[in-house]
Order: sequence, then C-alpha cells, then structure tokens
Amino acid sequence: MEDFRWDKSLSITIGLSFFDFTMRGCILYIVFFLLIPTLSRSQGLKFRGAHEPIDKRTSYELFDKKEISFEEEFTLKFQLSIYSSNSLGNIFRVKNKDNNTIYNLFYDEEGGNCIFRLNEEGKSSLIIAKINQQQLFKEEWIDIQLTFDLRQQLFKLNIQNETFQSPKVNLPQHYRPQVIFGKSDYLIDVPTMSIRNVRIGNTEKSYLFPLRENMGNIVHDENGNAYGYASNPTWLIVDSYRWKDLFASSSLSQAGSGYNQRTKEIYYFNQDSITIYNVKNSQTKKLGFQRPCPVKLVLANNFIDTTTNRLYVYELFYTQPYQGPTVASLDLQNFEWRVESSDLMKKELNHHGSFYDGQHRQFYIFGGYGNMAYSGQFNQYSLDSGKWQTVDGWTGDKIFPRYFLSAGQGAHNRTAYIFGGMGNESGEHIVGRKYLYDFYQINLDTKKITKKWDLLWKDKHIVPARGLVFPDSSHFYSLCYSEYLTKSNIQLYRFSIKDGSFDILGDSIPIYSDKISTHAQLYYDQQLGRLLVLVQESKDDIQSTLKVYSLNMTPIPLTELNSFPSSGSNYRVFLLLLLGTVAGIAVYFFWRRNGNKTKFSGLNKQIDYTNSSISDTTSIQIPQKEELSRPNAIFLFGEFRAFDRNKRDISYLFSTKLKQAFCLILSNRSGISSPYFSQMMWPDKSEDKVKNSRGVTINHLRKVLSEFKGIELIHKQGRFIIERTDEFYCDYVDCIELMANPVDASADRLIQIIQRGKFLQGLDLPLFDPLKTEVEQNLLPFLLTELQKAAHGHFHKKSIEIAHTIFLLDPLNEEALFSEVKAMVALNQPNEARIKFQHFCLNYRQLMNEDFPYSLDSII
Repeated sequence: MEDFRWDKSLSITIGLSFFDFTMRGCILYIVFFLLIPTLSRSQGLKFRGAHEPIDKRTSYELFDKKEISFEEEFTLKFQLSIYSSNSLGNIFRVKNKDNNTIYNLFYDEEGGNCIFRLNEEGKSSLIIAKINQQQLFKEEWIDIQLTFDLRQQLFKLNIQNETFQSPKVNLPQHYRPQVIFGKSDYLIDVPTMSIRNVRIGNTEKSYLFPLRENMGNIVHDENGNAYGYASNPTWLIVDSYRWKDLFASSSLSQAGSGYNQRTKEIYYFNQDSITIYNVKNSQTKKLGFQRPCPVKLVLANNFIDTTTNRLYVYELFYTQPYQGPTVASLDLQNFEWRVESSDLMKKELNHHGSFYDGQHRQFYIFGGYGNMAYSGQFNQYSLDSGKWQTVDGWTGDKIFPRYFLSAGQGAHNRTAYIFGGMGNESGEHIVGRKYLYDFYQINLDTKKITKKWDLLWKDKHIVPARGLVFPDSSHFYSLCYSEYLTKSNIQLYRFSIKDGSFDILGDSIPIYSDKISTHAQLYYDQQLGRLLVLVQESKDDIQSTLKVYSLNMTPIPLTELNSFPSSGSNYRVFLLLLLGTVAGIAVYFFWRRNGNKTKFSGLNKQIDYTNSSISDTTSIQIPQKEELSRPNAIFLFGEFRAFDRNKRDISYLFSTKLKQAFCLILSNRSGISSPYFSQMMWPDKSEDKVKNSRGVTINHLRKVLSEFKGIELIHKQGRFIIERTDEFYCDYVDCIELMANPVDASADRLIQIIQRGKFLQGLDLPLFDPLKTEVEQNLLPFLLTELQKAAHGHFHKKSIEIAHTIFLLDPLNEEALFSEVKAMVALNQPNEARIKFQHFCLNYRQLMNEDFPYSLDSII
C-alpha cells in the first residue's frame, strides 16, 4: 500500500490559480478536514457472551488475513466496556505462531472487585490485578494495555492508569502474535463486553482498528484495509444511529416518570406504586407504596435531587377545588413519601420548561400555557421553604411568552438555557402563536439573560421536547418533533451554542402527541456514554404508557453510519475526492453568480401556515388540459403524467420501477446513498445481488430524464441527487415551495395542484407510505387554516372548494364537513348539504364501524 505524500505545490496551485481569498480558505479547510483522521466515539464491537448458545458467541481475530511479527517489544492496547455484574470469561488470547505458548487475559468478579488475570495457559497466573468495581466503572470505557517486553522478559499490564508487572518469563526475541478476542477454541466463556480502538505495535510499526464497521464480518484498519474477522459481531456504531428499545410499561392512572443518574434507574410511578428499571443491568422491579402518594396526581411533573436521592412531584393547577398537598418527595431508598408543601400556584402552565439549581436547592420553571395565555415568567420553588414565588429583576434580553419550550443547564451549574417553543410577544393566545427557534443563556447569579441566536427556520415546524443536554461547551442536544401531528416522530438535533448551526442525528422515534400529558424527555448519562429518552404517551390524559430508548454516544447521521470502510488512504482516491470537491465549489460559485439554478432537496423546506390568505371568492378550477401538458413537466398528484420538452406525453416510458426510483431520489434530502437506495428498492436482496439491477435502473432513469430540459440525475460524493432548473416543472416541488413561501395566491395554486388527486396516486407501495403521510399531514394544517379564513369571511364557495380538497386528503375530516354543509345552506343549497352529509355518514360507518355522532340539524 502506498504511503500518502502531500505535494505542497499542488495545494498552492489549486489555492491560487482559480479562486480569490475566500475560495482559498474553503480549499484549505477541506484539505485540512480530509487529511485529519477522525475516530468516532461511536464505534466498537459488542460481544455476545454466556447468555447466548456457544455457536452464537462472538470471536474476533485481529489478523485473519495477514501475519505480523515484532522484535524487542510490542503493545496491545484497547478500550473495554463491561456491561453487567457477575460477568466472567476470556477477554483475549495471544498465541505465538512459532511455539505452543498461549497467554490470555481472563475477567472475573469477587467481593466487589474486578479481577483481571493474565495467565500462561496450562501453567499459572502471571498477573492478578484487583481493582475496586465501583471505582473502575465510573466511566463506561476503561483503557487496557498489555506490553510484551521481549528484552526484559516480562509483561506489564496497565488498567486505567494502574500498572501491574509479571515475574520473569521465557519470551522469544522474535514474536509472531495471533490475537483473538472473545470465544477461542475451548475457551467458550465470554464476558458481556465491548471493545474499541484496538491498537497493536511498537515504535517501528503499528496497526489501529477503530471497529467502525456497521455490518458484515470483515474488520478493517483505520485506512479501510481488511485484516481481521469477527464471528457473530454486534457493531456498536449502529447503536449510535438507531435508538434501542430498552423498556416499556403502562399505568391505568395518572403517572410520572424520570431518570436518576446517581442510581442509573428509571422511575415510572402513579398514586399507588412505582416501576423501576435499571439501565446498567437491565433489571426491572415493581413496588407498591405502603402509603400512596399524598399529592393528587394530574400531570405528575417531577424532578430528582440526586444529593438527597429524593424524587419531587408537583402539581400547579387543579380544574376542581382541591385542598391538599401539592408537592411531595419520595425517598428513593425506602420508597416512602413525605409531604413537602401545600402551596398551589393556581395557574395552569402546561408544557413549561424547567431546570433544578441543586446548589441552592431551588427548582425553576418558565413559560407554559393555560387560560388562553402563554406565560413569560420565571417561577421558583424552594425545597427549603416549600414555597412558590415569581422571580423578577431579570436584566438583558427579554424572552417572549411561550410553551412547548425546553430548558436545561450546562457544565457550569449556575448557567441555564432556554430553547425554542411556541408563543408570541403579547402572551395572548387570541393573537395567534408563532414557532420560535431562539436560544437564551441565563446567569442565575447576576440574573442576566443573553439571547445567543434566533434561527430563520427552513424546515417543517417543530418544537423541542423536555430536557437540553450539553455534552461539551460548544453544543447541545435537543429532541424535536411536530406536535401538530397526531402520529409524529421525534428527531435528535445537535445545535451549536455559538451560532445555532445544527446537525440531524440518528433515526426517529414515534410519538402519539394528541394529549396534554404526552411528553418526551432527554437525558445524558456520561458514565454510561448514552442518551436516554423517556416517551410517555396518553390517549385520554389518564392512562399512559412509558417507552424508554437509548442511543450510544456520540450520535451520528446516516451518512457516517455508511461511511466506513473506505479507501481514504489511497493517494489517487484522495486526489480525486479533492479535485471533485474543488470542482464542486467552482460550480457553486458559478451558480451563485448566475443565480439561475436550484437544487431540490426534498420535503425539508420552511413551512409557514400563518401567512397565506384567500383574497377572492372566484372558483378554483381543476387543472386544464393545457396545464397538464406543459413541456418539461412531471405531475405526481393524481395520475402520474410526464411531458417532454416537446409537450409529448411520455408517461409510458416510466415503468413502475422507474417511478419508484424517481420519487425516492426526488423526495430524499441531499440525495440518497447507493446502499440505502438498494435497500428501499430491493428490500429482500443483499447489496451484492442488487448491484446490477441498481445500475440498470439508474441508467434507464437517466435516459428517460434526458427527454426533458432542466433536470439531471447525478451521482456526487456517493449519493444520487436530482438537480433541476426553472425550465423543469414538478407539481410536488411546486407544492413544497408554495408552502415554504406563501403569497396571496398560494392557497388557490395549492388547491389546484391537490385537486388533480392524491399524492403518488397509483403507487400503492409500503415504500412511499411515510412520504405520502408526511405530505398530506403537512398540507392539512395549511388547508384547515385557509378553510377557517374562508368561513370567517363568509366566502361560501371558497369554503366548499377547500373542504372538497381536504376530503381528498382526509375523507373523514369533521371540520371540513361542518364548513361545507354550513356553506351549502348559506348558499340556499339544502338538498346538496343533506346529500353531502349522508354520503359522509355512509363513509364514516364503513370505515369506523360505528355511526357518526352528529346530526345534520346539530351541525347547521
């Protein structure tokens, strides 16, 4: 393999010949980024141990495909994580290929200590290292290093900076090691463990295996070269992208939930009992309280004081007269309740943000919604006095009243932060709410508020879930979701504290977001190296379910999951990547200067449901034949239609497979990778078996798209991307852009698009169900807003047309029915109103298997 040599003259030539100072800065940054090797904290190999059948246990041989040798000295170094107590077994074995001598490192536990034994198999233990278990496992990953000192004829074992040395042993001057982790030959006991960043070598040569694979059995070094083999592997990088289901439970009455970082326990409690799940050992237990919780639970908001190991539950408001405790604490050792306060704020503050000042034993809440108003006040509960009070005297920037915000504390516990939510400057609900994407820093000592940034959001609207997580001084994590969707999805975001730039990480978590008591909360346990999410859902604000998910640190996007191994060490590949990047930047600057090319990146554009309006009462016509036969156009609403540059209908050229491929690439943000494209198109086949099919499909699609002007399918940086100019038209793209930048005519144009029919009509494939749902659920709030405007303005014909459009998306939408029949009656069309109502009732009965609960007279 060629060593990489960077020619400085190439850098200077590229940097100075083509571009100005800004361009040189971009290139230098890219060169720096590509040259610096990155080791993700997310990688690792998890071993299947004693809980699995013998043939399912994990084994990993470092050099299955190559022999290596060392002289004088070499070191085996790696990071180890043990998952459960009472675990034992072989961590690794080292065989010498020149003789029959074998050494192994064996793990055991005894009397609260972790025992690491370095054994010469068949003879004796050379090193017995005893380390306090609690002390050792304060961090999830521990550093282990074994040095083979061939000159001094001994071993040195270093575990988390503690060094142990063996007596003299007979070691050869020339060593050809064969290293096997986990199950090996007759050593079948394997601890429940993970390893990562395995390095073996000396000052002359060294090999590093980060273990960043996400599939398969072949193991690669840091440069992507295949060396080893793993049997029955579980690749940890997958657990940094896909949320893992840990635990689920349910309660028939109002309940609360929380996480205790001190004990690693999740609590799910109601008035009478508590369920406890231990994240560290995966054990669950349920306890009944000797005396029930003294606070009448409604929302069961709570926080934990880890210093005293007590859980505090509080209620702010009761709809019925209530005399009794409003704050109580639970001892998390003997699980006995204690009344803390009967102080009642008498103010409904749903979906407020909160944080706990442990140093001063004060719990803060900000914001919330109730009685048709948003709160913009800080309120504080003192654990010592048992009283609530409003906190005034803040200086600096003002935080607008809001709810659905998130709050948290950074590394400095006298600094708190508030992010996002919904509200407005006046605090009055009647004015209308605005989605907020701002971020504030709060100094609890000086009581100064500093606005760090305010984003111009260019995606579908979201609100943050509870809990901000600060892994370092530069970023924070937040869970966000679209609360206006009944069946929504929670997505993890990483924001920059400095400027608000963000990354979208991991896959999503489903949430049923209809009820007030439904919420999700994010936690970070640094010792375990995991993010935890508690999703508590309710369909009636009484019964609830709790689902717990975990994600290994550091979370990654899908692109990183599929980025290893790569041949990044090869000079030619590197040069091609660099030149391709430079060329891409040149194209970008050319595009900026000409300003005529747009790249469509899927559904993720800003959607503002508050600005569009209906300005007249003229009828909206279903698109005319001229509209449907415009040149260079593809229509995805209703029947699939395609017209080339000469207005010829070439819909027949798009087979079902080509339609799938086109829609899949078009709808994915920033394009789609080859593996993901293959997985979606041919889910029942492995990657190696679909390579030819994928190539044929892509070539056919390119050929068909060549019949149009202004659209091109390209492959860039491992992803298929559709690029277009204004010469090309697609109603799906038009729809997204109209919703992102609404003007007076947006509603009319959108209705005209939708009246062609349902989105992707005829493509009844599970592949597109999520996209169809997302498009329709984004359109519905927009159309319902326009329907309300038409009804309030007494534009009856407009109301009927909009209602008709809504029924295309949601055949059982009650608001559309009520508006349409009222408009028909207002237009003196009672018979049409009755026919419409009867038709709706018939559909309702067929789909819901029950009668519609309203009569026509009650609606009118």
